[in-house]
Amino acid sequence: MLDPVRVAKDFPILSKGDLTYLDSAATTQKPVQVVDAIEDYYYSCNSNVHRGIYRISEEATERYEKARENISQFVGSRDPAGTVFVRNTTEAINLLSYTLGRQLKAGDEIVLSVMEHHSNMVPWQFLREKGVVIRYADIDSEGRLDPEDLKSKIGRKTRIVSLTHVSNVLGTVNPVSELAKMAHEASSLFIVDGAQSVPHMPLDVKSIDCDFMAFSGHKMLGPAGIGVLYGKPELLMRLPPFMGGGDMIREVRLDGATWNDLPYKFEAGTPNIEGAIGLSAAVDYLRNLGMDNVRRHEMELMDYVMKRAGEIEDLTYYGPRDPKVHGGVFSFNIGQIPAFDLESELNSRHLKISSQELHPHDISSYLDQSGIAVRAGHHCAMPLMTRLGVQATSRASFYVYNSRDDADKLFIALENAKKAFAR
Repeated sequence: MLDPVRVAKDFPILSKGDLTYLDSAATTQKPVQVVDAIEDYYYSCNSNVHRGIYRISEEATERYEKARENISQFVGSRDPAGTVFVRNTTEAINLLSYTLGRQLKAGDEIVLSVMEHHSNMVPWQFLREKGVVIRYADIDSEGRLDPEDLKSKIGRKTRIVSLTHVSNVLGTVNPVSELAKMAHEASSLFIVDGAQSVPHMPLDVKSIDCDFMAFSGHKMLGPAGIGVLYGKPELLMRLPPFMGGGDMIREVRLDGATWNDLPYKFEAGTPNIEGAIGLSAAVDYLRNLGMDNVRRHEMELMDYVMKRAGEIEDLTYYGPRDPKVHGGVFSFNIGQIPAFDLESELNSRHLKISSQELHPHDISSYLDQSGIAVRAGHHCAMPLMTRLGVQATSRASFYVYNSRDDADKLFIALENAKKAFAR
């Protein structure tokens, strides 16, 4: 079993004891093992990769490519050529929008959902300029993807289905293997936004059978500025490059150029070498914890969080009530009412809605005075906020270094906040 108290000791920023960090959906803290790996690269073999015919450059290249192999294996990819290093999930999806978008024509359709992060919405919306149609699948009263509505949105003109694996607001865990099958039956490509799933649960891109998956290093204990686009190599080979420059070419002439092999065709210029090495160290750390243990810890903690939430009068939280289909994200409001299925929600949870409403920014500021860090706002999901009938939410997000004590601190502080703002 995972011991979050022991795990937290590996994180220098948490060892002081004056910070309860509940914003891991935005970015995670970094264990000393990751920091040490980056530091060792800088101190022992800092140089460019793939180019220098000297010892430290060859060592840097070896570490960089071993990082690619390690990260590829972590998500179940057997071929490192399908692992492209990018800056983050956002860049990975923009890469796909640009390269796949060049192959689309007016009238072609892309299917998303209303729960998507802006990073899996806005890049596809760019394609409206060429007449591509965007269709959105709805959610049900618990914030789960509505399968019937999704089926109705996927048709003979659908070329791409791009969906989040885990919602960064609702915590909803979508059944991506089933969704991949649904997309492929319509002869559509299936893309997974794995930003909130790769760090939190065991997964295998081969078993999911997704065509592409994007995820970020900084959300899984790694450094910022490094992310991954996984793609089936046979599909990546058909795509044009995303950016031009050094290392992505095989030959350059005055009248044109030819492209490098995978994955280098998509990695123009000097890459984030230290970022890849740091992310590989983060993968080692998570592998040592055991991703089954990570997921089990998260489900048990969320079960506890949801039970504690039921003790807070006027608190409304969003997303599935079953921890088995809920990630480590807890979005809530105090005194604000969701738009969907309100009557049944109130009857089932016996809530009493008062006229008192605490703005998420006020909640976040108050919690900060107690050393508790949570997120407040629309969480880069404004269409979802509109669907929920709210302007914003507070969001506490939990990870491997969080315990029940952290949850208790959160709810004690929320009770105190209600009293403070009622004066």
